[in-house]
Amino acid sequence: MTLELRNISKLVNGVTHIHPTDLVLEKGSMNILLGPTLSGKTSLMRLMAGLDAPSTGQIVWEGEDVTGVRVQDRGVAMVYQQFINYPSMSVYDNIASPLRISGVSRAELDEAVKKAADLMKLTPMLDRKPLELSGGQQQRCALARALVKDAGLVLLDEPLANLDYKLREELRAEIPKIFEEAGSVFVYATTEPEEALLLGGSTAALWEGRVTQFGATPEVYRKPIDAITARVFSDPPMNFLKISKTGRKLMFGDGQTAPATGALERLADGRYLAGFRPNHVEIEGHTTGTMSFETRLVVTELTGSETFVHLDHHGERWVGLLHGVHDLKIGAALQVYLDPSHVYIFSEDGDLVAPASYALAA
Repeated sequence: MTLELRNISKLVNGVTHIHPTDLVLEKGSMNILLGPTLSGKTSLMRLMAGLDAPSTGQIVWEGEDVTGVRVQDRGVAMVYQQFINYPSMSVYDNIASPLRISGVSRAELDEAVKKAADLMKLTPMLDRKPLELSGGQQQRCALARALVKDAGLVLLDEPLANLDYKLREELRAEIPKIFEEAGSVFVYATTEPEEALLLGGSTAALWEGRVTQFGATPEVYRKPIDAITARVFSDPPMNFLKISKTGRKLMFGDGQTAPATGALERLADGRYLAGFRPNHVEIEGHTTGTMSFETRLVVTELTGSETFVHLDHHGERWVGLLHGVHDLKIGAALQVYLDPSHVYIFSEDGDLVAPASYALAA
């Protein structure tokens, strides 16, 4: 089974929602659509499913053009963040509904429903109605119904967002294995880079209706082809700094200079955009070769085991992610440090010139 999008685009009232897109998704593959809200993830999924017609291009399933085929006539299962169940049916009958339509035997139906219910931890609730369940349990019911459908194309649009942390972690590990064994083409939309990394497979980074990069998830994370992809695949978004290089010296917009070491030393002289992820910002442990910057602390956010620091660097806003709880004074000057091996270099137009040294070694 292979799903191909050939020059697919979508315009609504003259506004481009999806720019021309080419993608090939293989049988048994897990494919992540990663991007912020309104980046085009749901729009692209609806085109894949046949819920919307593309403005241009073709959708090809197993070598057959299905662009004009109704969603009812395709082997598609779709689960949304907002769960959809039949309120008048029991949980058992909700899960069983796709199998009854397909006409499988009673014994096969019962076995499939109980297996899916066990996986989703719904076995004690099979006789209940959806409205008697919690929100998380209702979403698990919708997931179980997609699971038993045995669809060739499974589309999950942020399906775990409403579940508790423990179950979300369990399902992130289990769902890909289940559909991979079934040989389905699996597409999972998320706004969270961490979730994409946990799920693995391949990732398509989306920004304003455009797929900026598609490839193996670790590869897209370590070697984003442009600054937009780097921004998408970083939470909080990647920090940026305009720099110029002359000889063995780097110069920053605030008149500061630093030695060009490692991969930075090999750059041609010129102007660039440097990018670095929040988790690579440090406030201590200064060593030779480390770049340092004077910033002002705007606000802090404590998560329990980590501290987010929002910084002002001569009008540029940066975010740092520090391990541990730090009691820092808002508005105070804060010296921050950066290992040059963690710096990505982009052209002034945003194209990747040199990935970070650590990414090359990974």
